[in-house]
Amino acid sequence: MKLSVCLDAVYGGKDFFASLEEVRAIGYDAIEFWSWWDKDVDRLARIVREQKLTIASMCVKNANLVDASSRDAFLDGLKASIAAAKQLDCRSLIATVGQELADVPREAQHQSIVDGLSAGAPLLEEAGITLVLEPLNTLVDHKGYYLSSSEEAFDIVRKVGSPNVKLVFDIYHQQITEGNLLANIIPNLELIGHFHAAGNPGRHELSSGELHYGRIFQAIEAAGYEGYMGLEYFPVAAPEVGLKELLVAYA
Repeated sequence: MKLSVCLDAVYGGKDFFASLEEVRAIGYDAIEFWSWWDKDVDRLARIVREQKLTIASMCVKNANLVDASSRDAFLDGLKASIAAAKQLDCRSLIATVGQELADVPREAQHQSIVDGLSAGAPLLEEAGITLVLEPLNTLVDHKGYYLSSSEEAFDIVRKVGSPNVKLVFDIYHQQITEGNLLANIIPNLELIGHFHAAGNPGRHELSSGELHYGRIFQAIEAAGYEGYMGLEYFPVAAPEVGLKELLVAYA
């Protein structure tokens, strides 16, 4: 398992490229972020090559999957995101699904997600890029969001049936939504393409709150996961403090 720093979270509100330089100086060789479309992709591609950095993940533009009428916009955003990912040598794109539609049955929204991902799967397979679908908690941070259950998310991934469509399992979000983290993670590990981590409650440093990340990371690694664990938290201390502690503890 490898650690990746989500710059848009850990260094939120700070200069993106200065934050990247600080993370590299601390000793991390992988980063991720949310939006690529508001960043200087050409400059970023150059720095990534020069600094031998990996971009572990970034988000799909226009990722609304619950609304079938938005299918073309989703696919256009996916195509643009794949092009940006190729330029940045990023192999993983994160997709959210959108807010639940009050006047549409959940079954129809579920099917719209499956259909949209199925339509996008050939594009991903051709590019050699994996899209990871993200459930979010609706109790604290994302009220009204459609997809919160990991069980439903895994069901969607299975229905799509593409090796290039998987799940990003956000440990913070799923602890709030359902708990039973390892019981949900380990049997479904082959369907998980990326992880996110933050302390709960508060979404701060991993050492804060109720989650025993040492035990969680150990179990995930023992089960054979070799991908990235994205550090997507909002620090209380200066960012470098927690990041240095994590390198010592888990790298």
